[in-house]
Amino acid sequence: MAEVNALAHKESKEVATPETTWGGTYYAPRVDILETDEELTFYCDLPGVRPEDLDLRFEKDELVIHGKVRPRYPEGKFWLEEYGTGDFYRAFTIDEEVDPDRISAELKRGVLVIHLPKREEVKPKRIAIRAE
Repeated sequence: MAEVNALAHKESKEVATPETTWGGTYYAPRVDILETDEELTFYCDLPGVRPEDLDLRFEKDELVIHGKVRPRYPEGKFWLEEYGTGDFYRAFTIDEEVDPDRISAELKRGVLVIHLPKREEVKPKRIAIRAE
């Protein structure tokens, strides 16, 4: 099983509650991580984000998701605003052997899906058993 450490994540925070750190104020989007024998798949909730506002990087075993949510509505007084606008940031340290040349991502209906394929040498191998 893969070991994934999420940086800049606190379970008690709501999606629209900004966190302030040494790098400034940002939102931490919710992320689901699925592991199969073939890959790690990240599902990131990013409503209102456009592909040109995303910066996705994998460097030195760290996956970084950074971007900006622009204002989506005309000016006025909100009665309820659960989706914030501004910068967002999440970083994950990936201890699994990932093939960086095969990483892919797509953004559909406000969900960023990131595929991190595992290297062949770390995938489980089925061992054939001979009978006599």
